[in-house]
This record gives sequence, C-alpha cells and structure tokens, in this order.
Amino acid sequence: MKIGILKETQNGENRVSLSPNISKQLIDKGFKVLIEEQAGVNSSYQDADYIDLGASVEKRGVVFKEADLLIKINPFDEEDLKLIDKGQILISQLYHKSNPELIEAIASKGATAFSMDAIPRISRAQDMDVLSSQNNLAGYKSVILGAYEMTKIFPLMMTAAGTITPSKVLIFGVGVAGLQAIATAKRLGAVVEATDIRTETKEQAESLGAKFISVDNEGETSEGGYAKEASEDYVKKQKDAVNKSLFQADLVITTANIPGRKAPVLITKEQVEQMKNGAVIIDLAAAQGGNCELSKLNEKVIVNGVKIIGTTIAPESVSTNASELYAKNIYNFLVHLTEDAKFKWDLEEEITNDTLIVKDGTIRNK
Repeated sequence: MKIGILKETQNGENRVSLSPNISKQLIDKGFKVLIEEQAGVNSSYQDADYIDLGASVEKRGVVFKEADLLIKINPFDEEDLKLIDKGQILISQLYHKSNPELIEAIASKGATAFSMDAIPRISRAQDMDVLSSQNNLAGYKSVILGAYEMTKIFPLMMTAAGTITPSKVLIFGVGVAGLQAIATAKRLGAVVEATDIRTETKEQAESLGAKFISVDNEGETSEGGYAKEASEDYVKKQKDAVNKSLFQADLVITTANIPGRKAPVLITKEQVEQMKNGAVIIDLAAAQGGNCELSKLNEKVIVNGVKIIGTTIAPESVSTNASELYAKNIYNFLVHLTEDAKFKWDLEEEITNDTLIVKDGTIRNK
C-alpha cells in the first residue's frame, strides 16, 4: 500500500503528519511512503531526511495520483478534493460532527475517510489519541505564552530590594491541556487554582499542586471522558464559585471544548471588567467560539487593561514535537487497522467503527 503524506496548507500551520523516523517504521511494516516535497520543512524535517530513510519525495500531483492512502493533519479542503479519486482512503482530523459539507463532498468522490479526532477515549486507543497528544503541548505552550504576555514573573523571589510575591494562575478545564498547564505553571513557581465540571478531575489537579475550586454539579456528567455542555444552573454556580479567584488572577487559561459543538462561554464581558488591570487570558478554545465572551481568534484584545488572547497556538508553534507525536498516533492507528500492510476492515471493532466516517462513498457515522 502506498501512503501519501501531504503538505499542510492551512494558514499558520507548521506541522506535518509523518516524521522521517515514523515513515521508516511504516516502510519496515511493508508500506511505501510518498512525501509531498517540502512537507516537513516547517517542522525542521528536510526532504533529504525522508529520502535517507527510504521514503520518496514527490510533487503534490504525483502524491495524489499514486497514493492509495492520503494522510493530513487538518481537514481536506476544496483544492484537495479536486485531486481525490474514487477508492482512495483519507485520514485526517475531519471534525465530522461540525463539518457535514466536507463529509458530503468526500462521499460524492466515492472515497473512504477516517477521522482522527473521533478516536474513542478508551484505554487501548490512548496511543492513537491525537487530541491528547496535541492538547498536551497546548497546555504547556499556553503557560509559556501567558508568561511572555504578563508584566510579572511567576515565582516568589526574594531580593535585596524586597520580596516579589508569586503570580496567581487560574485554569478552566482539567483535561489533558489543563493538567499540563497546571504542571507547567507550578514548575515556574506560580500559585495555581483550577476548576472543571468533572468532579473526577479534582484528585488529578490536586496531585499536581493546584487548588481545585469545587462546584456543586449534581446532575452533570461527562460524556465518553469529555466534558459535556453544562446546564444554565451549573454555569451560574461556577461563576459564583470562581469569581473571587478570577478577579485576583494574573493569568487565566481556558481549555474547555465540547467535541462537535461551540465552546462554552466561561468568562463573560461583565467578569472581564472586574478582573485585575494587567491580567492576561489565554483562550485555547478560540477556534470553536472561545471560552471568553470577548475572545477573537488569533487576535489580542485589551479590555479595561485585561489582555485577552484567543489562540489554538500550541501544536503549530512547537511543530517538531507536535509532528512527531501526531506521526506516532498515525503509526499506531495504521498498525491497528491493517495486517500485512492491508486494511482489515473490521467494522464491528470499536475504534474502526467510530473513526470510519465514510466508506466507499457512503456516510456511516452521521
């Protein structure tokens, strides 16, 4: 089977879906790997790095024409679809729940498509979970970005001129990104607090040194390991519980996303207006509408001295690490789906069933 790796064309995207080392592992498994020229250059991978390990580097049109399986990170776009042939297999993050037009377009081409963001949250799929691998980096980089934008340092520092008190960091959402943000902020010396609708995350947050802000969430449950959309009653209780910490925070990081839906608003305009002058909000959910009411994607908004940065930063800004992790996810996913470099098509198996969105032009998971 020929695997085609495409150069990402989305604005600001620096990652590539396969690293040279992982391409070598796939070649050893019996696959042939075709890399679009310059696909890995923004992740510090040169074409020669792939060639030296047995892959071939080709022009974009050749990759589309010869590959049986096409792999990307971001969803296939309109230009990609023009080059896709009937029977080809596509793998990327399709975000199929919120992108029905794309799924219809893929089906109309008679192609087959797997969505990496649909990997079920079960223990045996952890090494394929791109949301976790990429969000881990997002949590780390959000703290680094916040530290850069703040006018204060994180740690307690005792000097001859006086003592500098540690900064206060508040994190909304104790998933993969939130946990890494807690760990990073604590390592830098900040006083960290965190909150989440899922009470089961309390122990995890506290194990990393954060104070967990508990909110009465009777009747609220998570869905498949993800936070679900909260009721109006819970949203009000959460605001009441976190306001004191929010208004004292030097840095606030929001990470709450609900798969296939708009991100929940956790910080309103009214709350922002009561925050400390000089405070910074890093909103990692900006691409899905934002957890802060005033967030704008890839923009810096200043309201009453509060700096609000809406971003998806992390994976793209640490593209070498992000690409290597995504590539490992892809490798594990392909090993699971195939045998002797051929697809098994075990449609009764949970991982295959959940991720196979289109099969030979037929939409399966609406």
